Amino acid sequence: METMNKPRKTTLADVAAHANVSAITVSRALRNPDKVSAALRDRIQASIRLLGYVPDPAARALASGRTDVIGVIIPSVTNNVYSDVLRGVYAGIEGTPFDVQLGNSRYSPSKEEDLLRVFLSQKPAGLIVTGTDQSPAAQALLRAAPCPLVQIMDISDDPVNMIVGFSHFDAARAATRHLLAQGYRRPAFLGARMDPRTQRRYEGFREATNSAGVFDPRRVVTTTEPSTVTMGAQLFADLLAQTPDADAVFCNNDDLALGALFEAQRRRIAVPDALGICGFNDLEMMAAAEPALTSVRTHRNEMGGRAVAMLLQSLETGGRAGPRRVDLGFDIMQRTSTRLPHAVPPGPS
Repeated sequence: METMNKPRKTTLADVAAHANVSAITVSRALRNPDKVSAALRDRIQASIRLLGYVPDPAARALASGRTDVIGVIIPSVTNNVYSDVLRGVYAGIEGTPFDVQLGNSRYSPSKEEDLLRVFLSQKPAGLIVTGTDQSPAAQALLRAAPCPLVQIMDISDDPVNMIVGFSHFDAARAATRHLLAQGYRRPAFLGARMDPRTQRRYEGFREATNSAGVFDPRRVVTTTEPSTVTMGAQLFADLLAQTPDADAVFCNNDDLALGALFEAQRRRIAVPDALGICGFNDLEMMAAAEPALTSVRTHRNEMGGRAVAMLLQSLETGGRAGPRRVDLGFDIMQRTSTRLPHAVPPGPS
């Protein structure tokens, strides 16, 4: 019985012979292109394209101790917040020899652990991971990682290695104080999924309302279900069933805020005169809504880009230079939904 021979795989040596250079020169051009002249680099790249050579990442990792991959673990690939972060990551990678490997933990600590084990087994050049609330097992993996890593979307005085983000507690407290300064006296909190970052936003809301003497647990409505616009409308309806006198809502994200607005409009509740609404993240839809919705703007695109820049600097200097902690802060984007004509200083109701 006749068997078909598989075509031989093009090797680095084949590229070297075709380009009339040594295999070491080809390897150097692939790993450190800046150390090879432009003309020689172009000749080697032309041979690579003509021969269809595909570098073996496993062999490269064995030779160098790492791949040219930066692993990025986020909890969602459908959430616009993380889409913005990824735009910053990919913009930061552009023009470098690195590629991105993306992992979606789906808000699952065990899935995050699994992804970390897979990524670390592949010897990445660096890691970008979301948040500071990893499981003990994941924390141990991160602390033992042989590559630089950046935690994003949060801030801490004691990061595993490096961190870039902002304080969810401070941002929520500032947003709640804004509602109080506008003259609202019975603010409520609407929250979904209730992951650790959402819980910190709730704590910021609670601290601000407690300090003003207006906190009421009946005006806190949350669910562990994911956030959607429909969920925002349902949570607002539930709030009114419990405490119909609520005069403002701070929502833990913009989906919920938009849903609260739609439900208020269905019920003929005037915004902002009878109800103030504030969201979180400041997605594009907030300014486009009618009335336009106040929200907490977070600098997600910059966060992704800064995370990559911090990794690259650490790789270049061996971790000897650059900041370990970057707080990008936040901005309260006041729009019509919280703009009362005669705002007064906040105080007890």
